[in-house]
Amino acid sequence: MKDKVNIGVIGTGRMGSVHTRNLIRRIPQANVVAVCDIRLEVAQAVADELGIPRVIRDYHELLADDRVEAVVIAASTNTHAFMMIDAARAGKHIFCEKPLALDLTSIDEALAAVQQAGVKLQVGFQRRFDTNFQRVHERIASGQIGDLCILRITSRDPEPPPMSYVQVSGGLFLDMMIHDFDMARFQMGDVEEVYAAGNVLVAPEIGQAGDVDTAVVTLRFKNGAMGVIDNCRKAVYGYDQRLEVLGSNGAAWVENEMADTIVQADHQGFHSATLPHFFMQRYAEAYVSEMREFVECVAGDKTPPVTGRDGRLAVVLGYAAHKSRQENRPVRLSEIAAV
Repeated sequence: MKDKVNIGVIGTGRMGSVHTRNLIRRIPQANVVAVCDIRLEVAQAVADELGIPRVIRDYHELLADDRVEAVVIAASTNTHAFMMIDAARAGKHIFCEKPLALDLTSIDEALAAVQQAGVKLQVGFQRRFDTNFQRVHERIASGQIGDLCILRITSRDPEPPPMSYVQVSGGLFLDMMIHDFDMARFQMGDVEEVYAAGNVLVAPEIGQAGDVDTAVVTLRFKNGAMGVIDNCRKAVYGYDQRLEVLGSNGAAWVENEMADTIVQADHQGFHSATLPHFFMQRYAEAYVSEMREFVECVAGDKTPPVTGRDGRLAVVLGYAAHKSRQENRPVRLSEIAAV
């Protein structure tokens, strides 16, 4: 196993800067040799903060750097596919934020390039690396839960995203619920059929952009189990993330993580801590864990735990949900693409 892996980061906005800080401050095996962003001043600010020696505007220059063994792609979604293709052809291992792309043709072309080049690809579904969700997964895998029956996932944001984001995100099913689709597969296995309902209930401007802000999706898994996912773009009490699995031997569930576990009681009732404000706080450690795993996979020549197939199927599920809502009927994944 290598002592160090030389990494270049493409995209130093919100997620790219988080990954870069984690790589430098929390993962000794990582050596960030360059950062890249078309907004050179943004990349320079990150480099100055963290002492990164090279700042690049054109990602092709980063890919041409022989020192770079792996890249983190955290640029805008519409760049992911062609950057993956270029990185694979340059022989660089790839960590790519979700979604891999917003159309399946681009995803398939990128995955073909990755396979042909023989490089590693890990997709950024950080919730798989949350300790609590991992422990539920381990209990399922060990047979403690028994034969799987029902999955329930609740995922609600504290406030709607900016409209500038909504207009390019691909919509609720491909942006927000895509994490829940991946978590459903992580816990229960592959999905066969989707039925989705959605409406505009908390953010009229999202409806004007052609999307929904509230949705409920039912899933039928290949093993016969069933699932329910609910999403809403606005939960005034905080970032709400819960999961429950029911099996023939019992159940396992994950409640929200609170700032602390103190409950105070007085004449007005019982009071507890608030929820984390948003995903950056809730999944702070999961972001570190996923990046550490990627670096270890590159250093130790292991297969990453979240593959291109995982990234592709999450998008297929998003398209199936969108089609189901539009046509008001269950949609089999095979109607969208070969799975």
